Amino acid sequence: MKKIFLFLSISLSLNAFSQSETRFEKIDSLLNYLTSNNKFMGSVAIRNNDEIVFEKSYGYADVKNKIKADNQTRYKIGSITKTFTSVVILQLIEEKKLTLDTKLSKFFPTIQNSEDITIDNLLTHSSGIYSFTNDLDYPIYAKLPKTRSELMKKIKAGKPVFEPGEKAEYSNSNYVILGWIIEDLTKKSYADNINTRIIQKLGLKNTGFATGAKNEALSYDWDGKNWKEGQKEDMSIPGGAGAILSSAGDLTNFINALFSGKLLKQPSLDSMITIENGYGKGIFAMPFAERKFYGHSGGIESFSSTLVHYQKEKLSIALLDNGQGYDMNGIMIGIFSIYYKMPYRFPNLKTATVDVAILKSYVGTYSDPNFPLKITIKEEKGVLICQATGQESFPLNPLSDTKFNFDPASLELVFSPNAMTILQGGHEFKLTKEK
Repeated sequence: MKKIFLFLSISLSLNAFSQSETRFEKIDSLLNYLTSNNKFMGSVAIRNNDEIVFEKSYGYADVKNKIKADNQTRYKIGSITKTFTSVVILQLIEEKKLTLDTKLSKFFPTIQNSEDITIDNLLTHSSGIYSFTNDLDYPIYAKLPKTRSELMKKIKAGKPVFEPGEKAEYSNSNYVILGWIIEDLTKKSYADNINTRIIQKLGLKNTGFATGAKNEALSYDWDGKNWKEGQKEDMSIPGGAGAILSSAGDLTNFINALFSGKLLKQPSLDSMITIENGYGKGIFAMPFAERKFYGHSGGIESFSSTLVHYQKEKLSIALLDNGQGYDMNGIMIGIFSIYYKMPYRFPNLKTATVDVAILKSYVGTYSDPNFPLKITIKEEKGVLICQATGQESFPLNPLSDTKFNFDPASLELVFSPNAMTILQGGHEFKLTKEK
């Protein structure tokens, strides 16, 4: 349920592919290249309307038992679950059981500001309800099963971050609550609703909630030498915010059906994809060049996932990753660039080993009066994390003790005592560490 957004851009590098390869062969070559360098494990599916035109899996679903991933492998999809939840809520509105203006106080009057929070606020992350997954103790909290009352206590413990409707800010609490509302309105479990309203309706064979079942992938982090199994979260916790497992093929079926009118009436779909303050209802606008895709991304445990749809071409793409070694956004840029036959080169996967003490010495905030953003550098689990003011954070790859890069953006950072030089697109900026 980690907060992961997708922003797609064009790589300006020179094409490094054989001209005889088809675009699907090139996509396969890219993912094989990443897999062979321990940067990716997972599955991809590309669908044109009702036909899957490319589907393939890479690496292992289970490293220890050497079980290879295949097209039936099920991955935890994290926050893509929110799109499913939004669909069910909008179906209930179509059935006149709910409205966008229904107040949260009708269901949970003890939540602060519930009398002013609407269903629309929950769907669009404009409720102001604190996201309980932001708690520093969440990784420990998430290990053991939790009841609804325990989760409610956790959510209510967080103070509102703004007044309802004042602005929008991503909160997993919104969609856990929406999952409960679905249960209370229908008198059925959230899982039963997803099964009857979406899974069975579309014939999704690899989508559901059971963990430990056949074809389920485990998630891994690359520690520099081996794939290390990621920390597990108990799936009683994410609910309507992140509890679903699925395959890449099933996900493209789901989002194609959504935009084909098989799940919602057109006015409901139009409402769902109306973007305000950066948020739709369980969906985001995801641009690539002049094209506007709609979809969602997700992260839970060490899984990453992205699902997008382009209405004009009836094109759907799902990318599921259970081996985090390379930036998901960077992989998607590669897939889109290749698909649309734009200039693209394979990423530079050169890396170096840097002592953690050296990494920690670079931690801080860097700025310059002539540079529009402040750059914050953090160290997390032996990795430098970079974040510019108002933007999402991303990991830096070490090229030496002083030089780091973020290949998807052709960005290099060079550290010197109390300073950092940014190199990108032929430009050079020197920033000083703030005291």
